[in-house]
Amino acid sequence: MPRYVTFLRGINLGKRRVKMDTLRECFEELGLEGVDTFIASGNVVFDHPGHADRSLEEAIERHLESALGFEVAAFIRPLSALAGLSEPEDPASAAGDEFTPHVIFLRSAPDAGLKARVSLLETPDDQFRFGGREIIWLRRGRLSDSPIEARELERALGGSGNTMRNLNTVRRIVAKFEEME
Repeated sequence: MPRYVTFLRGINLGKRRVKMDTLRECFEELGLEGVDTFIASGNVVFDHPGHADRSLEEAIERHLESALGFEVAAFIRPLSALAGLSEPEDPASAAGDEFTPHVIFLRSAPDAGLKARVSLLETPDDQFRFGGREIIWLRRGRLSDSPIEARELERALGGSGNTMRNLNTVRRIVAKFEEME
């Protein structure tokens, strides 16, 4: 049975605290199987016999809002697709340049307008690569030191739903759950 990963936006930030056991139970209540979580930041892995599409994301979002009392955006990706997420063209060079890749998960593939708006934010220390329904943000130094403010990035993304993870976290999810298949 195919495995999927749901990346939830805004879990365990501020007053939006959720125990991972509670999160697992919410997914199991939807009839999803093999549910597991990875670190306490809203990464949920599950098995699903069908295609996990936007309708399943919406069902998860509705159920979580009802169960938790606040809105949660869900972004589902097949576990197998995460292994192939874009790396910098030259990973050794990017690592040597001290770039840290972060993945911005989107609802749909970025169009030309979104790509142009996000590209305008680039600096020598902040570069963006586009692929599929993700944007890879290469940041030299800490993300918190970037001159790009969250509201600027949100504006550039044009209100499209999104959530972000460090690519290292995504790699760790893939490594842990691929070996469990």
